[in-house]
Amino acid sequence: MHLSLFQKTCTAFVLGCLALAATPALADDYFVQKFGKSDTLGHANYLTTAKAKQAAKLVKQGKVYQLGMVTGPDTPAYGPRKFQMIVHQLNDGSGAPMGPDKLISNDDTVVTSIGIGSQIDGFGHIGKEHRYYNDTPASEVVSPDGLLKFGTHALPGFVTRGVVLDMTKHFGKNPLPMGTAYTEKDIKTAAKNQGIKITKGDVVLLHSGYMKANEGNKNLVPGEPGLGISGAHYLAKLGVVAIGADTWALEVLPSENPKRIFPVHGLLLSKYGIYILENMVTHDLVADGATEFMFSLGVPKLKGAVQAIINPLAIR
Repeated sequence: MHLSLFQKTCTAFVLGCLALAATPALADDYFVQKFGKSDTLGHANYLTTAKAKQAAKLVKQGKVYQLGMVTGPDTPAYGPRKFQMIVHQLNDGSGAPMGPDKLISNDDTVVTSIGIGSQIDGFGHIGKEHRYYNDTPASEVVSPDGLLKFGTHALPGFVTRGVVLDMTKHFGKNPLPMGTAYTEKDIKTAAKNQGIKITKGDVVLLHSGYMKANEGNKNLVPGEPGLGISGAHYLAKLGVVAIGADTWALEVLPSENPKRIFPVHGLLLSKYGIYILENMVTHDLVADGATEFMFSLGVPKLKGAVQAIINPLAIR
């Protein structure tokens, strides 16, 4: 039987999840508890008033970039995620207008997976051996009608310094081929060549040209360039709040070790407490030669949500 690369990726993910119970126990120091045992925010603790003031000083032109893509029924999504919108028009649009002002109206209902389109991954998205960020057991996190802990509704507003690294310029290819991993060395070199110093509390965006190259494609491409293991450890050491990319999974696929299942997700969300931003629109920033900007994000207050559909703003 012939399987597509996407089917193989999905199959490997399922088998990897089933195999977790047979893997050796995690080291006692796997979970980084730098903010105390009761912490639920991770590196969002670095979102200080000082960072907000620093970010505000970066606004010179007043130009606003929307980093979120349009989400709809044709948006490529990791299966079985789907999107559906239903618009309700009173009286089916054929009845008499209401009152002396002759009002008509529309309402809408959205039936959707939250992890679709441009999104933020919260700490309840990925765990290790039934434990989540800060060594929190699944019994304290998971509930079928909304997370008990780590719901994205509880996130603070993000107003901080954002930086974008043009990895197409670093590797000399646009778009970057699937399987291209951004190592610690790559990130250091790209930042140095762009004159960027990544600091604690920053949001880092990684541009690969992937989104622009796949514009209009209704099928999710199974492989992608992205953040590698050493790159994830390095950015965590610098204290970044969130890492985003113009790809659907942020990390490199296939993984550097093909037997591992989304290892960067595990490191960022479970181990370090760093948020993941997927499907970020970065090409306009890169085209304008942007390197740093004010990053702003208010996460929807959907109680107990694992993820959130988002439209962050970059302001220069």
